[in-house]
Formats: sequence, C-alpha cells, structure tokens
Amino acid sequence: MSVYILAFSFGLIFNVLTLCPIWQQMRRQNVLAIFLLNLSISDIFFLLTMPLWINYYRYDHNWKLGVISCSIAGFFYYSNMYISIYLLCCISVDRCLVVTYPLRSKTHRTSRYAWVQCIIVYIVVATLHIMVLVNDDLKDAHDDINKNDRCYETYPMKEPVALFNLIRVGIGFLLPLLVLTVSYWKVLATVGQSPGLTAQAKRKVRLLSFGVIGIFSVCFAPYHILLLVRSLIFYQSDDISPQGPYCQFEQKMHFFFSCTLAMSSLNCVVDPVLYVLVSNGVQEEARLCWRRHKRTQTDTDCALTAYNRGKSNNNLI
Repeated sequence: MSVYILAFSFGLIFNVLTLCPIWQQMRRQNVLAIFLLNLSISDIFFLLTMPLWINYYRYDHNWKLGVISCSIAGFFYYSNMYISIYLLCCISVDRCLVVTYPLRSKTHRTSRYAWVQCIIVYIVVATLHIMVLVNDDLKDAHDDINKNDRCYETYPMKEPVALFNLIRVGIGFLLPLLVLTVSYWKVLATVGQSPGLTAQAKRKVRLLSFGVIGIFSVCFAPYHILLLVRSLIFYQSDDISPQGPYCQFEQKMHFFFSCTLAMSSLNCVVDPVLYVLVSNGVQEEARLCWRRHKRTQTDTDCALTAYNRGKSNNNLI
C-alpha cells in the first residue's frame, strides 16, 4: 500500500507538470514529444486506478466493490502497464533511427507515423485484454468463494490464465526488453564513434540508454520473472489441493509477488523525470512555461499593487 501511495502521489504530480512542455513540443511537430505525450497519458490512466488498489490493500486484500469494478480496474491497470512498455520500445527505436540513420530516417519520422504507432499500441493491447475479460466472463478476476473477496488473486491458477501469463512474459516483457537492449546498444556504439558530438551530449545519450533499461529491469523484471515461475510451477504440479506442494508454493510467494506488482507502478514516477532531464526541447519548454507563470504572477501582483495604491489615494481625497 505504501508503494502505491508513493507512486500515485509523485507519479501524478510529475506527469501533470510535464504535460505542458511536452504538449508545446508536440505542436512543433516533435516526433519524440508525441511518444512522450502518449506515455504520460498512459501513465495518468494507470495512476487513476491506484486509489482502488490502495483501498484494496488497506482492507487486507478485500475488494468490497463488486465483480465488474474489479475487472474494469484490472483492465486499466494491466493494459496501461503494457501500453507503457511498448511505448518505451517505440521511443527506443525512434532514438536508434535518429542516431544511427539520421538522413534515411527523416522520411519515416513524421508526426503521422508516430501517431499511427501509438494508436496501434493502444488498440492491440486493449483488444487483447478485452478478449481476456470476455473469456473470463468477469468471474476469474474476482474470487468471492467463501466470502474471500479478492481481486485478480484467484488460486489455484487455471490453465488458460497460466497460458496467458506465459504469453505476457514472452511478448509483453522479453520481446520489448530485447528491442530496448538492441536499440540502445546500437545508439551507444554509434555515439561512441561519433567525433562531432560533445562529451555532454554523449553523456546524455548514455544516461537515457542506461536509465530506460534500468527502469525497465527494476520495475518490470521482478514481476514478470515471478509470473513466469508461478506459471511453470503450475504446469509441473499434479496436485493442486490445499495441502499440496503447488498451494504451499503460492502461499510462500504471495507476498513477494504482490510487492513486485507494486514495484511495476514506480515506472510512471521515473519516466517523466528521466525524459525531461535528457530532452533539451522538453527542458526548454519547461523553462518557458515556468517563466510565463512567473511573469503572469508578477503582472498580477503589479496590478493589485496599483489598484491598492489607487484606493489609498481615493481614500485620502
């Protein structure tokens, strides 16, 4: 619950603060800003489910909000997790094209092309999770047997769920991790051999590369590793009785699995900070937004001061 509160508080603040500079960059046809805007929107939708999960853990894994609300909350939670993962892949491929093939990539790096990629990511991920909800018939997600009002914590695991978990690990984690690693490896190799870049520019590229892979590994790897282990243990177990080895394994892993799921939410806190630090355009827009805000505040204070002086003079007259 503490991790979710931390992710909700700081993640919402950071994403809302970066929306203005990212939006201004997007209006200037900045392709990277389009990916960043969609990533921020995805993170915000992800964060809007946090109060429900905070309430769930506050009542010791007791949902109390009904079957449909559990399924809808889980749909937004997991959909936005994988939307964020694939948008990070789009950003990594875009950075790789810019650095490795700067001239040839100009014809493909257009605003329309970036929007098409984002829309495809949204549609594919949402469709897959809608299919899961339809096939589950809104029952598997909500375990209310013997007044055990849990949400997305049904035990023992069922075979279709185990199969879907393996697909999620392969397509939703390992494949994006491979894309991220290859993309940033090519970026680092190209930047290291480029004599025209300054040491500061190279440092920013390295920071972005290692930062994204580090975030991806710390936030998403533990959850997907335990998800893979749980699914493989299920397939190898013949006895799923309460006293059997499979159920004993699930009981031992339950706390750790819940912690890794909570850790995945920290991704939405670090994403905006990392990209603002390494993106010159977003940094400049953030400074401009701050200056406009300060100028507006100063003009308002001056107007109020002049108004108060006028009132004082009128009182004297």
